[in-house]
Amino acid sequence: MMKIGFDAKRAFYNSRGLGNYSRDTLRILSHHQPDNEYFLFTPKIRNAIDFHLPSNCSVIQPESLFYKECPALWRTFHECKKINSLHLDIFHGLSHELPVGIEKTSARSVVTMHDVIFLKFPQLYTLIDRQLYKNKYLRSCRIADKVIAISEQTKRDLVEYIGIEKQKIEVIYQGCNPIFQQKCSEDKLLIVKNKYNLPDQYLLNVGAIERRKNQGLIIQALICGHIDIPLVILGKPTEYLDELKKMIDKHHIESKVLFLTNVPNEDLPAIYQMAEIFIYPSLFEGFGIPIIEALHSKVPVITSKGSCFEETGGPETCYIDHDHVEELIAAINDILNNTSKRKKMVDAGLLYIENFSDLNISRSLTNVYQQLI
Repeated sequence: MMKIGFDAKRAFYNSRGLGNYSRDTLRILSHHQPDNEYFLFTPKIRNAIDFHLPSNCSVIQPESLFYKECPALWRTFHECKKINSLHLDIFHGLSHELPVGIEKTSARSVVTMHDVIFLKFPQLYTLIDRQLYKNKYLRSCRIADKVIAISEQTKRDLVEYIGIEKQKIEVIYQGCNPIFQQKCSEDKLLIVKNKYNLPDQYLLNVGAIERRKNQGLIIQALICGHIDIPLVILGKPTEYLDELKKMIDKHHIESKVLFLTNVPNEDLPAIYQMAEIFIYPSLFEGFGIPIIEALHSKVPVITSKGSCFEETGGPETCYIDHDHVEELIAAINDILNNTSKRKKMVDAGLLYIENFSDLNISRSLTNVYQQLI
């Protein structure tokens, strides 16, 4: 039995990729390795995301009024006292960070690095954010006993951009919420379709509506390719949404693009399963969980060449240049008009995602922990 602590702030307060990774990691380990004790460090739980907390998990929060009022200070500087008092064997930073002084505790440390996009595409970040991330990430990688990369692409980037030794990095893929592995009933599909006024057929994109996700390429494909099937874009909006809406208004295709925000998790599987094609032309990702969600949902996937996408999508996913609208137009038309190709993509996708099973992830993480103690 091991006593394992986690930097779990994002499990409680991040609804996107880092939060999903944190929640899935905790769920997988607590279920497949139930004899361990798990301690979830978070500066607060007030108004947190509602997710099931297994019985073998304990929440660790600030106890003093000072640290309750200054949670960032507690998270950065005071967690180590609690790590020592709990006699933890392992402390795992799930999202790039480790507390200051972790190397002076009795616990061995692990940090998961998801990407170094701020170094590869610095123009997407402010100078202050780039410097902040650089300081935090470099320190965490330097002091950690083991670094987990969520893809081979991330491992290569850690070696190239941060100078981490290859032997210090272990690649462990991530999976997705098991709700995407369950087929929705016809009643559920109809309820969700009516709830969001979804068209009978649609292309789907899921992810934050931001420049890096490159949803503009899909809209260009609708315009230039005269594609009649509507597009549903689901995600948290940023200023990039205004740019997309201007493009839509200019070409008078308002009826062909539907934006959805604040969609609860329980409705997502139905939205995926009713889609004709999932399109993810992102410039760069550390992993790309929505691709896994789509493959589980038996939806053919078009995504970008390069980055981690071929690791995530497998051999039969369709890969296009994220700058070439003509490639995307051709790919969409090919899949829509070729039933046998569609079936081949779906069947191959279901086989490929076995690489990201909960059991494989649990065994890989446990092996890393056991090697350190």
